[in-house]
Amino acid sequence: MDYPAAPWNLTGQMWLSVFRIPEKTGPLRPPGVYGVAFVRYEEPSPLTYGELLVARPVNAGSLGRRISITDIWVDSPASRAGGRELWGIPKELCDFTQDTSRRGPLTHTEWSAGAQHPIARARFDDVSRAAPRVPMRAGIWQPAIEDTRGLERTAPLSGSARAMACRARWDFAPDGPLGWLAGRRSLASFRLTDFRLSFG
Repeated sequence: MDYPAAPWNLTGQMWLSVFRIPEKTGPLRPPGVYGVAFVRYEEPSPLTYGELLVARPVNAGSLGRRISITDIWVDSPASRAGGRELWGIPKELCDFTQDTSRRGPLTHTEWSAGAQHPIARARFDDVSRAAPRVPMRAGIWQPAIEDTRGLERTAPLSGSARAMACRARWDFAPDGPLGWLAGRRSLASFRLTDFRLSFG
């Protein structure tokens, strides 16, 4: 599978909510804070696709604080292959629907994700088109998976976005792969509009 070489210079939109999970829900999911996001990568990104991801902050030893992606789906086979082989990001494939409408300064967006069975749905309301552009910088750390031949991987992330708090409502399929989030209430939600990121 062909995919772009690193780094990927990405443009798009993100809808992000933060959850606190008080108990362990899997071998890579200890108690703590998790971010859940729908993302749409748009032109002129080297690949254009939808994404649903779950990530958490981790202590990566000498590297310090990093972000680790625990669950992620995309609708691009090339993105799946590149994410797994370049950075150990455990991408899987699924289908998305997205619908966005605007009334004055308010933007309303609905997302759904499913892979044979539903995974998650979410609804967002925001006025982030009026938000100031702010810088973003982070580092990704991923544990070894089969695609990285037993090696941990790291990747830098930097860029900017118009960021503002938004209203969000999530529905996770109780019997789906994110069923451990079903019924949880988010701590906060944000819309990152027209982000520009260099990843990897």
